[in-house]
Amino acid sequence: MKIIGLDVGSKTIGVAISDAFGWTAQGLTTIKWDERDIRSADNKLKEIIAEHGVEKAVIGLPKNMNGSIGERGQASENYADHFEKVHNIPAALWDERLTTVAAERVLLEADVSRKKRKKVIDKMAAVMILQGYLDQA
Repeated sequence: MKIIGLDVGSKTIGVAISDAFGWTAQGLTTIKWDERDIRSADNKLKEIIAEHGVEKAVIGLPKNMNGSIGERGQASENYADHFEKVHNIPAALWDERLTTVAAERVLLEADVSRKKRKKVIDKMAAVMILQGYLDQA
């Protein structure tokens, strides 16, 4: 079963896909979207889901460091509800605290330029969200 991992921000959605066995996560793309129009990424995600035979989604849940859910966390919860209704696929929320920081560190260690990091950071964060979920399963 393939699983899609999503790092949902206000302007972009990082996308990762698992292998068929659910062992590893690979970065796929970053979708530009407008958070004010929750449907703005639906068509692109439908294409990805169909192309890869996705059966489940893992969506990053940005919690505050004390574990509480703030404004960004509520936005992710709302998006997860929307995703399930539109795509008819179950969506799990995964604590994504520090995934963007970790993704940035990995890219820095790989000596990726600032300009290139900006283009792939969301996709890398999606990989870390999905891989964290796969590792605990």
